[in-house]
Amino acid sequence: MASELQQLRFDPPQSNASDESSARDDRPLLNSDSGAVADQDSDDTHLKYAPFSRRDAYGTMGRGELPWMEKVLLGMALVTIVPIRVVFGMSLLFLYYMICRICTLFYDPNREADEQEDYAHMMGWRRSVIVWSGRFVSRAMLFVLGFYWISEVNRIPPNENKSTNENEGQENSQESERPGVIISNHVSYLDILYHMSSSFPSFVAKRSVAKLPLVGIISKCLGCVYVQRESKTTESKGVSGVVSERIREAVKNSSAPMMMLFPEGTTTNGEYLLPFKTGAFLSKAPVLPLILRYPYQRFSLAWESMSGGRHFLLLLCQFVNHLEVIRLPVYVPSQEEKDDPKLYANNIRRFMAKEGNMLLSDIGLPEKRVYLAALNGIPRQC
Repeated sequence: MASELQQLRFDPPQSNASDESSARDDRPLLNSDSGAVADQDSDDTHLKYAPFSRRDAYGTMGRGELPWMEKVLLGMALVTIVPIRVVFGMSLLFLYYMICRICTLFYDPNREADEQEDYAHMMGWRRSVIVWSGRFVSRAMLFVLGFYWISEVNRIPPNENKSTNENEGQENSQESERPGVIISNHVSYLDILYHMSSSFPSFVAKRSVAKLPLVGIISKCLGCVYVQRESKTTESKGVSGVVSERIREAVKNSSAPMMMLFPEGTTTNGEYLLPFKTGAFLSKAPVLPLILRYPYQRFSLAWESMSGGRHFLLLLCQFVNHLEVIRLPVYVPSQEEKDDPKLYANNIRRFMAKEGNMLLSDIGLPEKRVYLAALNGIPRQC
């Protein structure tokens, strides 16, 4: 496996795709005129922004014309399974909220430099109850949402010859290859539930999440690192520093919570990998790559170009949902990759694309915003 990983350590691609994407014309993306010109314009737009386009039976933004049988199934689900799922889902959320409240009662949380509350570093019975009940409730929530089974494929090779000398050498070798962060492609908000049920890691979340009812205290128990997305100050450097410290801590201390990062920075339809941000790789620590897929026949669970409310309602209406997970080997960076986070990120991205049979795309969140604005009929700003 080491030799296979070494073959995938490429030099950075010498392309000017980013320059081409930045030099956009001023034509409307979706022409409102009727006729073949409008259809061609629409097709070109969906092709240009392929990582964010939907190809399921519900069409773009989930507003496509449905066959009568699909409408019947939706009507049946709305009066049968949807109310049941809402009641059970809210009950599970409230149950875990109460568990977190009880476990954090009279406990002074760790506070970062910017006064972020962090309950993820508590020890003893409190932490055990929070973690194991959190994993159970997350899996139960997925079950309620129709994920009755989850297919997991481990491509992690068995322990090979690490060190044939003494136990001390083996422990040092294992510690040097212990991942401090899990990285994954980002397809849906459901990704978070899966990762919570699997490893209960810490996430990077918007600061407003900490103030949400029920969810706020849960995010603090996860040890989320909060960021203000709209802020253009030096806060980003502070967040990167906190994340890197947490990653290095998880490498050295197996009881410390691991970080979970989505290096693409936004969701796609699951068929592409966008360029990776370097935040997960600045610590120079090994990473554990995971690939998530949501196979579908009628409604795609990818959340890329439709409203959250419509997406969640259609998710509830689908009787059975599917999730496939590919766990890749821990990726230990070479010295070149440690010295160059962009090279590290690019090599991991190529490795995941190859193993997950995904396409690489050079566009990202800014292009996604342009695409969504065009779908909603918002004129492009110069």
